[in-house]
Amino acid sequence: MATEPRWDKTLTSEAIPSRCTSFAGEPQSVTGARLAAEEFLRDLARASPPAAPEYWDDILLVVTELAANAIQYAPGPFALRMRRTFDGVHVTVHDTSTTPPAPRPFDPRSGGGGIGWHLVHALCDQVSVVTDEQGKDVHVFLPW
Repeated sequence: MATEPRWDKTLTSEAIPSRCTSFAGEPQSVTGARLAAEEFLRDLARASPPAAPEYWDDILLVVTELAANAIQYAPGPFALRMRRTFDGVHVTVHDTSTTPPAPRPFDPRSGGGGIGWHLVHALCDQVSVVTDEQGKDVHVFLPW
């Protein structure tokens, strides 16, 4: 028995939001990146709600961590790009450092951080880093 392909007709190319926002690289840019991500997710949810409510929060947490890392470890501005994929959301943060992120030991008693990169890997379906002379792009893919 042949069946028709199942396509989500609500997601035409015009309905699939994608955003790119640049930030100065100052501490308040972390809040700006999170607010930009929330706006993107609101628009996306109108066309295609998340399959699970926690996906929204996971994306916001990852954007916050990546923006905070860009502020802490890369001098200068950074850019946040978000787009819908066929099964999730692709987030890219471009910063000016050519050094790829590396996990650090996490000790909650020290208060010295080290959990962000571990969280990113735990919440994302895929994580990759692409470096060039101008800096790096951290690409993450999360479910939606």
